[in-house]
Amino acid sequence: MSINDVRVRQMIAEEAARIILDEGVVDYRLAKRKAADRLGAGQTRNLPRNTEIEEAVFERQRLFEDDESRQRLTHLRRMAVQAMQLLEPFNPRLVGPVLAGIVNGRDELTLHVFADSVEEVIFYLQDRGVTWRSDERRLRGAQGHVFYPCIEFGAEGVDVDAVVFPVDGIRQPPPSPVDGRPMRRAGVREVERLLTE
Repeated sequence: MSINDVRVRQMIAEEAARIILDEGVVDYRLAKRKAADRLGAGQTRNLPRNTEIEEAVFERQRLFEDDESRQRLTHLRRMAVQAMQLLEPFNPRLVGPVLAGIVNGRDELTLHVFADSVEEVIFYLQDRGVTWRSDERRLRGAQGHVFYPCIEFGAEGVDVDAVVFPVDGIRQPPPSPVDGRPMRRAGVREVERLLTE
């Protein structure tokens, strides 16, 4: 790989990081394609790996982080704790950018919850007067992509996506879209610890 190829790859990673943080794009593949197009390199096959983009995201956030973004992360994590306490019977786990410490342009968080059926979660929320909406999320699995039911609801201006897995799914996290390893999940105690750091 030539020095020019390395530089183009680095520029795409940096622009993708900006897109993720400033525009709230959460799909790394989409962010790197947008970045390549904006840099006039839309035809290149020399795209950065997702791990390179994540490194650029953390570096950009470190360079440009201010009190407001730190406060937003704290607020999102507090809302995660509240949502996890609400969904406690379903062993909720925080995943994604809020767990990783990434503050993008979106006020949303993702939880994995575990139940015998999605209806069990729906009835539970209805009994507590929570307004919800049903959707589904596509996640990578061992045999390709799998669709999981998702219950969306709001908590003080934050959108919460509760992806419903089977009860035994707690032992088998889906692969991370960043590096393909098992997705990092955090229980309520770990999220509370993050709030004290």
